[in-house]
Amino acid sequence: MNEATPTPASPRPEPRRQFLDRAQESLMADTLVRLVLSSPRDGAGAARRETARVVELRGVRVLSVVTHEERRDLTRNLAPAEVLPWLETALESRFASALLETTRGDWQWQGAGGRRGAERLLRHRARTREIPARNHDRDKATALEPSAADWLKGLGLVDDAGTPLPSRRHKHQQLLRFAEILGHQLDDAGFAATEELHAVDMGCGRGALTFAAWQVLRRQRGLKVEMVGVEAQPGLARTAQELATRLGCDGLRFEAGTIAEVALPRIDLLLALHACDTATDEALLRGIHAGARVIVVAPCCHQQLRPQLRADGALGTLFRHGLLATRFADWLTDGLRALHLEWAGYRVRAIEFVDPEHTPKNLLLAAVRDPSRRPFADDAVRQSLNALREQFGVGNHAMDCLLTR
Repeated sequence: MNEATPTPASPRPEPRRQFLDRAQESLMADTLVRLVLSSPRDGAGAARRETARVVELRGVRVLSVVTHEERRDLTRNLAPAEVLPWLETALESRFASALLETTRGDWQWQGAGGRRGAERLLRHRARTREIPARNHDRDKATALEPSAADWLKGLGLVDDAGTPLPSRRHKHQQLLRFAEILGHQLDDAGFAATEELHAVDMGCGRGALTFAAWQVLRRQRGLKVEMVGVEAQPGLARTAQELATRLGCDGLRFEAGTIAEVALPRIDLLLALHACDTATDEALLRGIHAGARVIVVAPCCHQQLRPQLRADGALGTLFRHGLLATRFADWLTDGLRALHLEWAGYRVRAIEFVDPEHTPKNLLLAAVRDPSRRPFADDAVRQSLNALREQFGVGNHAMDCLLTR
């Protein structure tokens, strides 16, 4: 009796094709939560990242795509028939990494090349089982989600119903804005769901922003994280630790110590908001030397450059006015910080952190390490640093040690 010839197994689709199929299935089954395209290729133009979600406009479901550029965000809406061609082109020519979040599971696609070599597709447990609201205008309070109410109440920012207290409304808005910005930086850095992260908030005070970062990393994104808040005043660190312990905040702790001296095993994400004068520079140096993939700082007061400031010609006449000279020194200080980060191999964005109505100290520097850039090797950045210093008489800067590398 003749044996039947076995039918050869169908070849497994390539990872990119599988990713496209999963995306199409999520749209058809209405399970899509979010789509993130990152790691821009040379053909991506000004785009640093693209994010997409399903929204309903006048009764019609569309995919709302936001292109995040260095200085602006552009939004466009795609009809169902346009989604797959757009995504296929984006993965082929514009982005080398993508994350598809659905209520049934998350898929992470990595293109060929770079540090990971061959193209691959990884599946992770779904971060959420709930279909997000499809309305176009979402409440920005979702940047922290209702689960943040426990620590927000513990810090005296909301009442029993989770409503911000009138006297603390500005602080609550600041936390929402911070959570939103941090989420964008995490997307840009491409942290994998399976990674174990070490994050630190330098000079954390009472710990509100530390809790907010932990909320985004742990509760919202389900990442394995050790989040450490560092505060020079032992009483503040102790009070924050007591709240974290009482609420059972796994992976969150507070330590008394200084930015320059506290012992930390590793730093993947560094935060330093409202660190005074050169404490911001100390935090930046800790992050750079540790190879942190994301650094986010919001500088406070500036004092180091003001006594050194000088300029020739018409610009120099402005410095006879103390207030103008002080404000210019502020901008110069943060401009030099941004250039130092670029010199160290980071992509940097200067972002308005809070409404200037509440405080003029509203600048935030957000930096993501760029694996395509060789640190301390871009002569153009170094020349810009030296030219600025020479033009305005800066002979001493807290981050000078980076220029000797």
